[in-house]
Amino acid sequence: MTVHFHRLDELDTVARQLLAEGRKHSVWLFEGEMGAGKTTLIKALCRALGVVSMVQSPTFSIVNEYSTHEGHSIYHFDCYRLRNEAEALDIGIEEYFDSGDYCFIEWPERIESLWPATYYQIHLSADHVGRRTVKTLSVD
Repeated sequence: MTVHFHRLDELDTVARQLLAEGRKHSVWLFEGEMGAGKTTLIKALCRALGVVSMVQSPTFSIVNEYSTHEGHSIYHFDCYRLRNEAEALDIGIEEYFDSGDYCFIEWPERIESLWPATYYQIHLSADHVGRRTVKTLSVD
């Protein structure tokens, strides 16, 4: 799927489209340049999933856990600061992946050999006039 949008008020619609397409995957990989909108898109996804806590980038904590109205957990990872994949293993990333809960991962290329066999991949990009493009790939 490829989706284009210009305005932030379109994000909730984009989030619902992504959730419909990627619903059978719990691990979602978000790729894109710095400033492409990965965290902003994850915030919209969390709104659509009913997260009741504050959603913010886990740049320094590496992982944030959010709760939904129904008490489900959503995990948000930022792998940018990881020096190597061993650090991801040290925080138990494989256990998070195996939990069945949503795991939204920014900068997944830093832990590529740890990706599970199935995942939903999202690539975000922005052009010179501010139009965002979201391209998805479902890996089963």
